[in-house]
Amino acid sequence: MARHLITSALPYINGIKHLGNMVGSMLPADVYSRYLRQRGHDVLYICATDEHGTPAELAAKEAGVSVAEFCAQAHDAQKAVYDGFRLSFDHFGRSSSAQNAEITQHFARQLQRNGFIEERAIRQVYSPADGRFLPDRYVEGTCPHCGYDKARGDQCENCTRVLDPTDLIEPRSAISGSTDLEVRETTHLFLLQSKLQVEVEAWVAEHEEEWPQLASSIARKWLTEGLHDRAITRDLDWGVPVPADTWPELAAAGKVFYVWFDAPIEYIAATKEWADADPAGRDHKAWWYEAADVRYTQFMAKDNVPFHTVMFPATELGTREPWKKVDYVKAFNWLTYYGGKFSTSQKRGVFTDQALDILPADYWRYFLIANAPESDDSSFTWEHFTATVNKDLADTLGNFVNRVLSFSRKRFGDEVPAGNAAGEAEAKLGGQIAELLAEYENHMETLQYRKAAAALRALWSAGNSYLEEKAPWLEIKTDPEGAALTLRTAMNLIHLYSVVSEPFIPASAAAMRSAFALADDTASWVTPEQARSLDAVPAGTPFTVPPVLFAKITEDDLESYRERFGGSPDA
Repeated sequence: MARHLITSALPYINGIKHLGNMVGSMLPADVYSRYLRQRGHDVLYICATDEHGTPAELAAKEAGVSVAEFCAQAHDAQKAVYDGFRLSFDHFGRSSSAQNAEITQHFARQLQRNGFIEERAIRQVYSPADGRFLPDRYVEGTCPHCGYDKARGDQCENCTRVLDPTDLIEPRSAISGSTDLEVRETTHLFLLQSKLQVEVEAWVAEHEEEWPQLASSIARKWLTEGLHDRAITRDLDWGVPVPADTWPELAAAGKVFYVWFDAPIEYIAATKEWADADPAGRDHKAWWYEAADVRYTQFMAKDNVPFHTVMFPATELGTREPWKKVDYVKAFNWLTYYGGKFSTSQKRGVFTDQALDILPADYWRYFLIANAPESDDSSFTWEHFTATVNKDLADTLGNFVNRVLSFSRKRFGDEVPAGNAAGEAEAKLGGQIAELLAEYENHMETLQYRKAAAALRALWSAGNSYLEEKAPWLEIKTDPEGAALTLRTAMNLIHLYSVVSEPFIPASAAAMRSAFALADDTASWVTPEQARSLDAVPAGTPFTVPPVLFAKITEDDLESYRERFGGSPDA
């Protein structure tokens, strides 16, 4: 039994996310959370919408509503999709919460007291056409490093380099498109990351050998290049206000904290939102403050790695308070769409709400995790998706469940048949299942998702191999008791699958499990040793045949998907 704190990178508020965003953070965090809960651990899975910053203002302006109203509506719309994907958040909060404002301001005050924040006059892009200073994301242009012509003033989406707006070639206003931009002087707060470099390096050195190579290499690259002092305030109407008790002039000028400063703090604030809903029974500090017994795992795509492995740890270290820092960073590469980038802003690829309109969540959950972009980018194609669903889900698992239960009901009625005692074939199968289940557990523990999916698929395949070897449809003609044993064993496999498949395909797992009217079916997990005997469902247990778990995707379906979404990123 351990306490596990799990967070996934906060989805930004401006629109429904695409499948790449889902597989790069929230879905693998959910799979891991479900697995740990099944193993009996105390798990807190926290996420939230990231609501501050310029895209929220731009999106609200485009929608013709206030930013607060836009964010409230968008939060509910995103939460509905995540509920549809059966993401098991303990709390899904909002970075615009009062709790985040309170804790962000506390962090800023602590950093100021400890000498890690200073005011600096800087030259910033001003747009006469818009009548305002343009924060980073309001400026677009060509990246000086890779030549991408839609880079934003804070970060290039293509090469992930962090930028300043003045770095961009041929900059333009993201609001009006005007290229008539000036550089004027304004005052902002700077976090002195350079003074924290040595401490951050020492902290990363303690963890990087455990982290995936993707996460550790990005962190090391940033530290090798050196940490730079960065402005943590912006000239915006929407954000956490700079506290007037510490910086009265800047507060009077309407400065707010920059989104990259307050968004990671929202992990703590969202936990406080959760705790404040039940103050008698919950305490956010038990998870975040002097929480040495907590194992903290973060999930994110590679563009978020610098913020979580370098910048936020620097912020926490600079407070000189014992805030919990991440133990393990599970970073992902990109999921591409036919080799091109999914893009929220350019509406390219399959978006999560559209996915649920087409097929149930379990189809997507299994495909995405089985093809998670762990060591390299992976590509979504409709052809690959169709082949995976039809082969793994419909044929290997769904068909096994249906033919075992349908055949048994037809020949032996609505109760699990008794038949002979388990023999050599069943002992061999039990050993194989135990070995595969141990492999599956190991991959889940070490967050190797593609390998875990392969082990789960192998568990399903073992049932099919056993069924083909025993062939109860032939066996029943000469040895009805032997056929009954075969079917009873296969039904025990179905029950096993219902338990261990739950992290990947929770709805289908529940349907499999509910097929058996077991009086005391409380097991949350099956250990390899328990699995060896394959006797959790005894003879005489009533059962039903569930509806088809996974319908095959037809050629007509495939053609309609290609037509709707395009067969390539440029289609």
